[in-house]
This record gives sequence, C-alpha cells and structure tokens, in this order.
Amino acid sequence: MAISNTGAVLNTLTPRPTQGLFGDNYLSLADMDFTKQFLPDVYEKEVERFGNRTVSGFLRMVGAEMPMSSDQVVWSEQGRLHVAFDDVAVANVAATAVKIDLASANDKNLLGVGMTVIIANGFKVVKARVASLDVDGTGAALSATEVHVNVYGAANLAGLTASGTGAVADAKLFVYGSEFKKGSADGGKSVDAQFTSFSNKPIILRDKYTVNGSDTAQIGWVEVTSENGASGYLWYLKSEHEARLRFEDQLEMAMVEAVKDDGTAGAGSAGVAGFGGSEGLFEAVETRGIIYNDADFGQALTGLAEFDDILAELDKQGAIEENMLFLDRATSLSIDNMLAFQNSYGAGGTSYGVFNNSEDMALNLGFSGFRRGSYDFYKTDWKYLNDSTTRGLIDDVDGVIVPAGTSTVYDQNLGKNIARPFLHVRYRASEADDRKMKSWITGSVGGNYTSAADEMNVHFLSERALCVQAANNFVLLKSTQA
Repeated sequence: MAISNTGAVLNTLTPRPTQGLFGDNYLSLADMDFTKQFLPDVYEKEVERFGNRTVSGFLRMVGAEMPMSSDQVVWSEQGRLHVAFDDVAVANVAATAVKIDLASANDKNLLGVGMTVIIANGFKVVKARVASLDVDGTGAALSATEVHVNVYGAANLAGLTASGTGAVADAKLFVYGSEFKKGSADGGKSVDAQFTSFSNKPIILRDKYTVNGSDTAQIGWVEVTSENGASGYLWYLKSEHEARLRFEDQLEMAMVEAVKDDGTAGAGSAGVAGFGGSEGLFEAVETRGIIYNDADFGQALTGLAEFDDILAELDKQGAIEENMLFLDRATSLSIDNMLAFQNSYGAGGTSYGVFNNSEDMALNLGFSGFRRGSYDFYKTDWKYLNDSTTRGLIDDVDGVIVPAGTSTVYDQNLGKNIARPFLHVRYRASEADDRKMKSWITGSVGGNYTSAADEMNVHFLSERALCVQAANNFVLLKSTQA
C-alpha cells in the first residue's frame, strides 16, 4: 500500500558538519515554503540603460542667464540703414508719368525729392530720380502712398513690363544716392532712425516630489552615477534627485518650445484662462527668423548648393561670421557627407583625422567645424532633437543655426545701449527673493513640520523668459515631409 505524505518532504536533507554546498543538503521551495535558502544576487549599481538622460545644456552653451525685477522684458533692435522696399507697384509706365505706389504713407515718408532709386522687376533694372511727392508727370495729384519719378532715359523702360507699358504689381525699389542741379536751394531728406521694439514675459514653472513617512523609514540603497556627475549611494531620495533633473530639463525645454497665446483660439484658449504663455526659441525664429524646409545636404550634386542658399539669406541679414549648428543625428550626418564630397584627400573624400592622418590607424568620418565663404560653423549634436521622449519623438525639427557673439540693443528699463548674447534667459529676482531655481520642503517628515500630512513634499519653482535678439540671424531647419 502506498503512503501519501502531505507535509514537507525533507528526505533530501543530509546534515553536514561544515557550511558547504552539496547536492543532498539543500532545502528546496517544496521543502520549505516559508523561506528561501539562497537569496537572489542583487546588483547594487543601477544600470544606465539610456546613457545620459538629461537634454539640458543648449542654453548654457550659447547664452547666459541674467536677473530681472519686472514681469516683462522689453528691448529695441536696430532697423535697416538703407531705404528699400520689396512690394512696390509701378503704375502708368510712360516717359512722362511714372508713378511708384508704396505700401503705406510711412514708406512714402522715407523718400525725398532728389533721391535716385533703382526699380527692379525680376532682372530688369530701371534707374530713376524722385521728381515729386505731390503731383505726377501730368500735374495730377498723387495719393498718400504715391511718388512720381523721372526715369533716366525713356528707352530704359522697355522690359519693365512685357510691353514696356502698363503696370508692375510686385517690383523692388531701393535708394542708392541723389542728384541735384547747381545752386539748388534745398536738398536731402531727414530720415529718423528706424528701430523695432520687442517684449517677452516670464512664465512660472513648478513641480514637486512627494514621499510618505512610511517609505522614508524603509531605507533601500542604490549605487548611482547621475547625469550631473555625482556618484555614490542614494536611498528613497533618488526619486527626488531625478525629479530635480527632470525639472531642470523642463526649464530649458520650456524656453525652447514656449509660445504666446494670441487669443485666436476662442473661449477655450489658454490665454482666456489667464495663461498668456511666453515666446520661446522656435516661435521667435519662425516669426522673425529664417526657415529652411526639408534640407538635404548629403546629396553629392546639390547638398552644398542647398547650404549656400542659407548663406545667401545670412548675407541679407547681419552676416555674423561665427555660427553654431545644433542638429539632429540625420542632419549632422548629411553635413558630414556634404563636406566629405568636397574633400579631395583619399578615396571618395575620406578623411583620416587622427593619429597623424594615418589611414592604418584611425578613420574619422565626422566634422566638428568648417568654413564656407566668410562664415565659420561649429557643428554639434543636439540631444533634445534625438531623444525619443522629447522632440525626437516628433522629428519635425532638423536643427537650428545660432549666431555666436553678442548684440547691442537699447534696454528701455536701463535707458542705454547694452551688449547681450543673442540668446539669453531672464529670470525674476530681487533682494528678497531669487526665483531662478527655488526649492523648499513641506510636510511632517524629514524634520520639517509645516502640515499634519504624513509625507514630505519637495517643491521646485522658477520664473523665467527667453530673449531671442536679432532673430533674423537665426535659421530653423524644419522637415515638412510626411
């Protein structure tokens, strides 16, 4: 007859006089269901599976941080030195009555009798002299936006339009000089300096980390190496440490991504709810800067030509010599390919950039800087555009070109010209309170007794705004492909 034993099966045990591991002196889970003879090996050190997870650092590389005491920052930027218009209409094209119709009366105030101008329709260029601001060549009165000019030679009108007469809707005009007769009584035009005023407002960013009292009493140690260079052991406050890193990243991301609410979204908009937003880097460049869509610099025949298109736009702006390229991975590699195509050394333009340029030692397929025309460019990867939990998730921005150096602007609060980095952060601060990066603890745990809640709350707060000055010198590389 078989005997059934429903209790613990201990027939595998053979006691030993020493603490040794043998095949017949162990307790299995079936033998002892209330404990474990051998605990699992636990690695204390945390595995850095995503590398350096923080995406901040962009603004620290290209800008600065300065305090402000007001809830708005206002600055003025210089206007153009020369008078030019790209949307004028040329009416009544004839030898005796050529009228230029400008966009506004303010534009007309920039022109004066005697000025010599160039009028262009495509590549057809006509030169003329401003004859009157009051009447045209037939004596008829001019409107508040019209100017009468005398063309240098009626034959030069041929080609301004298809038939040489009629009207041109979108001509270009700029002043290149003046001409007066001998003994002229008066001449010249007083033109006030043009400037544009810009403003931005800071936004308040907040976050917190909460841990209850029971969890603080259960200490668990983890060996970590953090993104800010710290290493060692942390316990329950490791999550607070990561909350701080996440908040510091958001301080920078907010300055890059923030937008102003213009009130057009209707009753459900953030602005109507009292949240006006702020102007971030991307919005400033899209509004006042240069946008280049679907750049493909890696093509052997057209890559450099596309980059030269950007240089042509920079020439029309401030032509700042030194610029930083902050790019996603694909665009960075395409620029490497573009430069390699121009290199005559080695097979296919290959560069051996280290160890005395030895082909047998090391191969360098990347470029960190280059000069094209009168511009120097320094290229770096921008992790924010590559990380799959930030802008890399959308992949619609390929990079940004940021001018290096400083700009001179008129600060209306200080009442004088000041030099500032083109890109800088202003944060609220006074003698009583510095809101650059505040942190405080509330609750009843950890030695702070500010409430009856059995928890510890670590709070973070900052109030800041980004100033993008001379945004016409910035280039935003965007991808519009589906």
